[in-house]
Amino acid sequence: MWYEVREGDRLLALIVRNNFQCAGTRFFTPDSFSQQLGYMSHPKGHIIEPHSHLRVPREVEYTLEVLFIRKGRLQVDFYDDDQQFLRSEILEAGDVILLAAGGHGFTALEDLEMFEVKQGPYVGTEDKHRFDSGNC
Repeated sequence: MWYEVREGDRLLALIVRNNFQCAGTRFFTPDSFSQQLGYMSHPKGHIIEPHSHLRVPREVEYTLEVLFIRKGRLQVDFYDDDQQFLRSEILEAGDVILLAAGGHGFTALEDLEMFEVKQGPYVGTEDKHRFDSGNC
């Protein structure tokens, strides 16, 4: 299963649950996203032809992040652009999330291991705005 987290018409995140399956290749993100998230399932012997990627100039305005939950459970809190809390989602081992817009915060509900993939280069303090969630 996979689904979108939205605020009105705005896509905040894509969540792919650990039980998602389909045959072949499935991309969840629109072509316009600067970070692409896809899934592939092929039978033994399937060949993905050798290829390389061409140098194509791209402009990245916002950082999109992909988190792969390896172990544990993670609460993801979503915020709008005015830093107002919207909702939470709980991710479990094997789940994947692409964070596309708005604000977000995290709470490890269990011992947690996860991978994060995002665009670079990282520009330090210019890369993110931290805010108080108002939680105790």
